[in-house]
Amino acid sequence: MGIDYGTRRIGVALSDPLLITARGHMVIDVREADAVETIATIARDQKVERIIVGLPVSLSGYEGASAAGARELAAEIATATGLPVELSDERFTTRTAESALLEGNVRRRRRKQVIDQVAAAVMLQHYLDKQ
Repeated sequence: MGIDYGTRRIGVALSDPLLITARGHMVIDVREADAVETIATIARDQKVERIIVGLPVSLSGYEGASAAGARELAAEIATATGLPVELSDERFTTRTAESALLEGNVRRRRRKQVIDQVAAAVMLQHYLDKQ
């Protein structure tokens, strides 16, 4: 499972059972749902074995407030699920996701709704490709 951390929305992606491809699964609106509980439920229902949380770092490698939030979320997910949780560099995932959605002629309103789950899928796919 891949997680794209955000303060308002969290993108969730899943891989196939053979760990070859990643696909967007959903977006969690942090204001409307307990994100950690929702992620734990998805992990349990989908029989997830490992969770990858995107770590937003700057080009220079600096970790700001968003990175601290992602690290905190990763720790909470690990506690709630008992699963191994890893952090993975997520530089350019949102930009890559936006480019893909633009190429697919996805309307602006729809892009806003799915960009986080697509970014999670991009980040998870990069992780899978490195394995």
